[in-house]
Amino acid sequence: MIDYTIEQCAKIGIPRSQCVVSEIYDHQKHQLVHNTKLELPVHPTTNKPILFAPKRWLRHSPWLNFETYFRDYIPKDDRYNTVTWDKPALLLFNRENFGVVDSFIKLKERTAADCAADPLFSQIPILSAKRKLHEIEKLPSGKDNNSDRKYEDAAASLLSSMLYPHLDFADTQVRTDSGTQIRDLIFYMNRDIDFLKEIEETYAVKQLVVEMKNVKALEREHVNQLYRYLSGPFGRLGVFLTRNEMPRSIRKNTIDLWSSKRVCLLPITDEDLRVMVDVFETKQRNPLDVLKRAYVKFQRECPA
Repeated sequence: MIDYTIEQCAKIGIPRSQCVVSEIYDHQKHQLVHNTKLELPVHPTTNKPILFAPKRWLRHSPWLNFETYFRDYIPKDDRYNTVTWDKPALLLFNRENFGVVDSFIKLKERTAADCAADPLFSQIPILSAKRKLHEIEKLPSGKDNNSDRKYEDAAASLLSSMLYPHLDFADTQVRTDSGTQIRDLIFYMNRDIDFLKEIEETYAVKQLVVEMKNVKALEREHVNQLYRYLSGPFGRLGVFLTRNEMPRSIRKNTIDLWSSKRVCLLPITDEDLRVMVDVFETKQRNPLDVLKRAYVKFQRECPA
């Protein structure tokens, strides 16, 4: 893979930098070689080396595969922790627990459409989603060490995949013609489910604005800022992506804003992102339901 990466970089013109690879397997000596200096492409943020994989390799991972079945469906309780999962043990388990096999196959068949690639969007896999979430959770609130920018980059990438395809064509740092306003994240809203139809009809939303705030607690100025962004195709509903739940006083401020202006401002927190990633992995629900839950909660708090 290292040779392939270097070859493709030379062919396409991708820049490389000298870096140290901690372990490389020497197939002639049949041992690991430590701390080898190589010229490889590096990640622009982490400066870690990147390896390319031929696309033809990726086509050999079937939708119904042992790795997914073993990782997600074989029980991990004390009864099975001591089992050596060789072929005979797995066949015996499958005979005794056919329902597990059957549910796995039915789920994979039901979600077979996920195999199809959208030429306009590349959704990140669950492993990458977990890494993005872990990256967000490790970041401190505030602006130290450029953490606010790192938060916005990671959160935008994660949300774009979690809410796809119902919220699509995500765009970050969208500046108005006058240049006086910059909206952090905007989605085009497809009207393919009842929830999105409802907020479009109720709040005249055609494109959804998400304001990302890497702060410990939202303040009144943040509410006023998002409110100013809502006009034209952005309707009267916006979303805060922030670290923690709204303080009680700010929550009351958003309710008062709805009472006077019929504007709906919804918070999505770190905990909500965790739930999105969980349901994205298990396929039990749509990650968009997390946003719907915030909407339902807000509606119930508003005066009749």
